[in-house]
This record gives sequence, C-alpha cells and structure tokens, in this order.
Amino acid sequence: MPPDERQQKTILAVNLGLAANILLAALKTSIGVLGHSPALLADGINSTSDVAYGVIVAVFVRLSRIPPDREHPYGHRQLETIAAVIVGAFVITTAIAIFWHSVSKVYDLWTGQGDFGGAAIIALWVALFTVVLKLGLTVFTQRLGQQTKNTAVLALAYDHRKDILSALAAAVGIFLGRRGLPWVDPLAGALVALVILRTGIEILRESSTGLMGTVPDQPLAQQVRGLLSAVPGGTQSEEIHAHRLGPYLIVNVTIGIDGSLTVAAGDEIASQVEHMLHHQIEFLPQVYVHYHPARIPAERTPVPRISNPSP
Repeated sequence: MPPDERQQKTILAVNLGLAANILLAALKTSIGVLGHSPALLADGINSTSDVAYGVIVAVFVRLSRIPPDREHPYGHRQLETIAAVIVGAFVITTAIAIFWHSVSKVYDLWTGQGDFGGAAIIALWVALFTVVLKLGLTVFTQRLGQQTKNTAVLALAYDHRKDILSALAAAVGIFLGRRGLPWVDPLAGALVALVILRTGIEILRESSTGLMGTVPDQPLAQQVRGLLSAVPGGTQSEEIHAHRLGPYLIVNVTIGIDGSLTVAAGDEIASQVEHMLHHQIEFLPQVYVHYHPARIPAERTPVPRISNPSP
C-alpha cells in the first residue's frame, strides 16, 4: 500500500472514531444524569475518555509522518505504537474509575443508603443506539487497521469492540432496573468496567511488544526460512531478528553458506536473499544479511554463481 494512501486511511479511521465518540460522550453523559442511569453514565464517562485519547492518537499519527532525520534514521513511525500504548493506559485508568463508582453505588443500594427507582426509557434507547453505531465502527476500523498494519488504528478497533460490550451491559442493566431490580443498573456499570479493563490490558500487551523489540513470531520466522530454502547456492538460516517500527519491519538475518564458495559468490547469495525478502514480505523496507561458512549437505551446494534478478 502506498504511504500516502495508508496515511489517508489511518486519518479517516481516527477522525471518524473521534467524531463518533464526541457525539456519544455528550449523549450518554447527559442522558445518564438526566435519565438517572448509573450504567449509562459510566458508559458516558468511558466515551469521554475515548475522546481524550482519540485527540492524542490523532496528534501522534500526524507526527509519525515526519520524515527520517539524522537522529531518527528509521523515521518516526514508532509514534504509532506509542499512541497505542497511550490508548491502553487511558482505557485501564477509565475502567478502574468506573468500577469504583459503580461498586459504591451497588453497596449504597444494598445497605439502604441510596435511592434509585429505575432509569428513564430514553437511557435504554441511547444504549441500544450505541451498540449499533459501535458495531459499524468496529467492522470498518478493523478492516482499515488490517490494511494499514497500524497498531494505533487496531487499538481503536479494539476500543470500539469494547464499547459494544459495555453498551450491551448498560442496556441490560437499564432494562432490568426498570423492571424492579434497581441494583442491576449500577452492577452493569461495574461489569462494563471489567470489560473495559480487559480491553486496556490487551491493547497494552500487543502494543508493548513493538516497543520492546520482541523477536519475530513463528509465522514470520517460518516465512523467512521457507524463502531462504529456495535460494540456490546452499543456504541455511542461523538467526532471524526483527525490529518493528510502526507497521514496518527491520530484519537482520544470519545465514550459513557453503564454505567452499568464494567471497564474491557468498556476497551474491547474500544480495539475492536481501532482494528476495525485501520484495516477498510486506512492510519490509530494510533487510540486513550476514553470512558465514557452514557445512551444507552436498545436494544443496552446486550453484556458486547467481545472476541478479530483475526488479
């Protein structure tokens, strides 16, 4: 995918999610207060936090477009991963605040210190509207995230999916609260918080792997080994290291080649490997290949000379 197209799709996902969250934050918070629904109010607080970190993600995504410089030779794409970490931290903080408020409300009702007669019917309709809107946003944002390989956009898709579950919990709580079970409404708010907390932990787990320089996962390692096995001249993979910069990968590969080959032949094999990995693996702008002599089975050693492939 061309960088400009990727950037446009990323900004579209961020701006669309931000606009939807601004609408839902205002709607759910006001109706949660006026309609006397702790569950909808908790969900409104969740949407308000979505707006806050949505602004942060939008800023970081734009900053990630800054071209490489002397201090950042690989560019600023890592800011996308940092934005995803911020999303996860905000989600976890919001979950803790909502859970504490909801549990306190349930305790007050059970001990007779609180008075709650059920939420207004409009609160239920707002919760159901949230489910429908977030379902559409989840599908759309997930698709864009998979196309762009942008961790921040994928984190937003996770967040939209979390909002579906939290809005459903709020709707159930409001419905049962109106049927004579007033404690179910704030209890639903506590369940919403647990769903939010799980989502935040998942976002942090996935985004932190990129910042920590985690070694490549099995599918990537197997793909690289499979491609190396097709290179003539006898090669075997020794080490595979990958570093992620936003959606992109920087790969370092160490290969063993037939020790009887000349240095020039070994260099040609290394160039062949670099060219092949660069063109066969998506979002792989840079490859570094190191080679050293190794014992290669006889049936794999007949080709000391490799012609440069056409680009």
